[in-house]
Amino acid sequence: MARTVFCEYLKQDAEGLDFQLYPGDIGTRIYNGISKQAWAEWQKKQVMLINEHKLSMLKVEDRQLLEDAMVGFLFEGKEVTVEGYVPKA
Repeated sequence: MARTVFCEYLKQDAEGLDFQLYPGDIGTRIYNGISKQAWAEWQKKQVMLINEHKLSMLKVEDRQLLEDAMVGFLFEGKEVTVEGYVPKA
């Protein structure tokens, strides 16, 4: 049976993640308050950010930039903007 969480991103009850996908306190917060749907939305944004900014997960600064964007997107309602990207209408 699927877990239900109150998704902080969608602002409604939704299917929760099956397990903690991210380490530490932020990971616990995501597991407890972010739905599968919201996580999938973030994954798309993350790929765009990594590609646009040519981020390397080997660099601490790049991982921090991504983490800050993730927290802003999932919990603070901040949109991820990628220069030159126009969403399909």
